Amino acid sequence: MRPKSLDFLRNLLETPSPSSGEAAGQRVWLDYVSTFADETGSDAYGNAWAVLNPQGSPRILVVGHSDEIAFQIQYISEEGFLYFAPVGGPDPALARGQRVHVHHGGKKTFGVIGSLAVHMQDRDKKPEVPAWHDLFIDIGAKNKKDAEKRASVGDLVTYTVGFEQLHEDVYVARACDNRVGTFVAAETLRLASEKKGKLDACLIAVSTIQEENGLYGASMVGYSLKPDAALVVDVGHATDMPLANMKRFGEVKLGKGPILNRGSVNHPVLVERLAKTAKAKKIAHQLGIDSRWSGTDADAIFRQRGGVPTAALGIPNRYMHSPIEVIDLGDLETLSEWLAHFAAEVKAGEDFKVKI
Repeated sequence: MRPKSLDFLRNLLETPSPSSGEAAGQRVWLDYVSTFADETGSDAYGNAWAVLNPQGSPRILVVGHSDEIAFQIQYISEEGFLYFAPVGGPDPALARGQRVHVHHGGKKTFGVIGSLAVHMQDRDKKPEVPAWHDLFIDIGAKNKKDAEKRASVGDLVTYTVGFEQLHEDVYVARACDNRVGTFVAAETLRLASEKKGKLDACLIAVSTIQEENGLYGASMVGYSLKPDAALVVDVGHATDMPLANMKRFGEVKLGKGPILNRGSVNHPVLVERLAKTAKAKKIAHQLGIDSRWSGTDADAIFRQRGGVPTAALGIPNRYMHSPIEVIDLGDLETLSEWLAHFAAEVKAGEDFKVKI
């Protein structure tokens, strides 16, 4: 990966962007795309986008969501401990013993999610996954009054872990789900900008908000940006690991290319066009299914304005919704190149209507 792109990815993944508190991450994204986009913009809730060839047709969105799973403070005890609720879908079994940042008044308060020492646990009982209301954050406060100097009800909380190389192109970070999708949207726009004279379509890269809370941002931009087609990039489960059941979740391998999904929200004409581009350009990819829904922003966008042809594409990701999500940089580069090639091939005024 080119150094500037890698620096952008690192900055994206290390900038906290919890659902409903994405502004800092969106600023990082907009600063990057503004250097090669014709136009940029954002809306009332913080969705952000960048446009190439604004007068072109059709209007094609490339969408990733900026938000990450998180927590939110809902009670501070008299002793100064912070109790919290989940934002999105974090795993309570992984929360104990983790280091966190409480985002308070534009500053970060460092804390740890407490865990009872193994010596003090009842070893005769089967260990249970804790209820969220039994977990608490210790910020070293003397009491409630002291804690309230550095935290308050409503503050969002994220894990502290950053972006690190495991080996070669394999990296680990929190929030790969799904700022790697916003990275691909940005890189697709950058690569397409190099083909600008050949671009008939209007290409719009989008970084949405609050996917983890309910696909909220995608519903907004699917309506307001008036797309003729949407390519939604999110992560997909890599099953090349111990404990994963391929019979249940399919076969997806890290580093073997992005995932092209079929079924449900995935528009058959758009999917076939993407497959045709991949074959012509010899782009390695894997296949997945969405038998009832995709679980991504595609589920919200495809229903807008009487139906928007939409395809959900995945980036293989190990250990999703954990602090140690693992991705391969090659999959991100391949998908960005694939979508840029596709956009360049779309003819002026083309539609993707199913023929009956």
